Amino acid sequence: MATYAYRCPACGDFDLTRPMGEAPDRAVCTRCGASSPRRWDAPSLAGMNPALRSALAREEASRDAPEVVRRSPGGERR
Repeated sequence: MATYAYRCPACGDFDLTRPMGEAPDRAVCTRCGASSPRRWDAPSLAGMNPALRSALAREEASRDAPEVVRRSPGGERR
């Protein structure tokens, strides 16, 4: 599911969640029912959970320069 932004001429901005690629060019305002055009914005990538963003960055970096592991984390050496 993706979140799409619309701008009502009377009420202002509102968002609708729809399956990706299925957002209409116009939507009914959730407050007043007016026909509202879709608003084009950059994706909300900054809103990602910081821990998830960090994990994804480490995973991507490990493709080219994997970290060397000498023993398993938390385990004792045999």
